[in-house]
Amino acid sequence: MRVPALIMAGGKGKRMGLAIEKPLLPFLGKPLIDRVVEAVESSKKISEFYIVTSESTPQTEEKCLKEGLTVIRTAGKGYHDDLKQAILKTQLNCPVLTIPADLPAVTGKFLDKVVKAYEKSGKDALAVFVPIKTREEIELSVSSTDLHDGVSYAVSGVNIINGAKIHESHIDTSAIITEEIEVLLNINTLKDLDVAEKIMRESKKN
Repeated sequence: MRVPALIMAGGKGKRMGLAIEKPLLPFLGKPLIDRVVEAVESSKKISEFYIVTSESTPQTEEKCLKEGLTVIRTAGKGYHDDLKQAILKTQLNCPVLTIPADLPAVTGKFLDKVVKAYEKSGKDALAVFVPIKTREEIELSVSSTDLHDGVSYAVSGVNIINGAKIHESHIDTSAIITEEIEVLLNINTLKDLDVAEKIMRESKKN
């Protein structure tokens, strides 16, 4: 099974408080979005991918177009609205992987594992969650949470959803709960950036 992917790069990044768009923010010398694109391109389970932008990320859009990447411009009304709009624009009536542009440690192997888990689940959606306590222990922010089986988790932004079900109010969803660095390091604040860069430097030493 191979699926198309949407790299979500249209957020305003207000919490960063920077002039630069968050997808373009350097992480160990390389823009965040470049690291996610490289992971997607190395995945064996992704058939094609699109960069989802908005009026809040015109420089990101320009960079991606110059690099020959396929860009979808959405209204920028929020992650879920942009996701729905992108799926409708591309007419992806099939399982679609979504991934935010601010996961600097993500890899193709991890994304392949997510696709395999979705396929095995037999459900119409899969969400990847991180324990809130794990992020707090390493002083990373917890910006977005969701409930799964009555427990609140930090949202990683990595999901798979059947595009044919996008209009339905309830979608049967399975989940991966993980502390793996690939989704643990989600950049929402400048402190997140500092902490994540330090962790990545240390992991490369070992």
